Amino acid sequence: MSPERTTAALLLDIDPISLVRGKRGLGLFDYVNDRSYVSSSFMSTAISKVFGTAMSGRGDDHQELADSELDLSATITMLPCKEHDKLTAVFAPLGYQVSYYTFESDEQHPEWGDFGYVNLTIKGNVRLRDLLKHLYVLIPVFDKQKHYWVDTDEVEKLLRMGQDWLPDHPERQFITSRYLKRQRRLVDMVFERLAAGSATEADVLTEPVEQGVRPLFQRRLEDVFDTVKATGATSVIDLGCGEGNLLKLFIADSQFRSITGVDVSTLALKRCSNRLNMDEAGESMLQRIRLFQGSLTYKDERLRGYQVACVVEVIEHIDPPRLQAFEEVLFGYARPRTIVLTTPNSEYNAVYQIDTHRHEDHRFEWTRAQFHQWAVTTAEKYGYTVRFSGIGDDDEVHGPPTQMGVFTCE
Repeated sequence: MSPERTTAALLLDIDPISLVRGKRGLGLFDYVNDRSYVSSSFMSTAISKVFGTAMSGRGDDHQELADSELDLSATITMLPCKEHDKLTAVFAPLGYQVSYYTFESDEQHPEWGDFGYVNLTIKGNVRLRDLLKHLYVLIPVFDKQKHYWVDTDEVEKLLRMGQDWLPDHPERQFITSRYLKRQRRLVDMVFERLAAGSATEADVLTEPVEQGVRPLFQRRLEDVFDTVKATGATSVIDLGCGEGNLLKLFIADSQFRSITGVDVSTLALKRCSNRLNMDEAGESMLQRIRLFQGSLTYKDERLRGYQVACVVEVIEHIDPPRLQAFEEVLFGYARPRTIVLTTPNSEYNAVYQIDTHRHEDHRFEWTRAQFHQWAVTTAEKYGYTVRFSGIGDDDEVHGPPTQMGVFTCE
């Protein structure tokens, strides 16, 4: 320790006998394992307990240092990791220089291969609280052997610890899946939360899918895109386009010659423009794509003239007293030939083990019966027919997580 440099070391002494005491149905791994010797989820738990104040960002008499980016480095010894390329892929986007030392097998037994452990060092100019949060989340991601039961509480921890960096991380799919031990419903919950607010919408459409895990958010956009493409339409408007994930799918398909995105949030539209690289678009691109700010509860001439309108996870953000205005604008005034509308199925919240709305900005969430009643009544009122389908894994009791209505008129 000196006025210029300080080193803190955290050493865990884990009792292997205590790990199995009181357990039933024990397997070999419970008795013979590496938990006493590696950096694992035990280390993450220790970090949160020992450095909890630093993780919160509180600095007492030196708050300016807590809020400043410092020249920091961290070394994690004996980190279980066989996918060495992922070390750089995960830590480098967070602003770190990455180096690591691997342990090779005995020269007399090369067939044993790599032992699967590394000594990892990361360096960067970051805030201390960010460094600790990164380690808290990412150590278990590489270890893959959490020492405690993973449930919905882990979703909240991940979103809380990762709110400043996870939504824009190029490896968020890998990180989320590993952190939640590949539990599909929990992974879906994270991406639902990320996608629910346009300011943090997660774009995972081009990422490789690990172990067949496709977030509900991705499956929903792909199902909507396939439904729209099957109509043969060449013009489409995305009402509530957010940051433009659905628009990207339409732009990539030459079938669609006129593509428009609308959102009430100017911030979302700015991010959408950046995501679609509108500033660098050529003339042909600018002739196909259009973005504008607008409300779905006010008549606007710019909403008219499209063959298909998409309303993806938007209606539940509208105050119930404004639903009639929304219906009149979309079904009566804009009146596209086809409307593809999705909304959460509130019955499925029981599968997620939540008893509230899926997002704090949702004004309501419908059961399947409630959505069916609204859709049929609205279709009959404005001269449409409607067919229903579900998106996502269908639960025998609670149905699918997302419900979709496809409205058509002559």
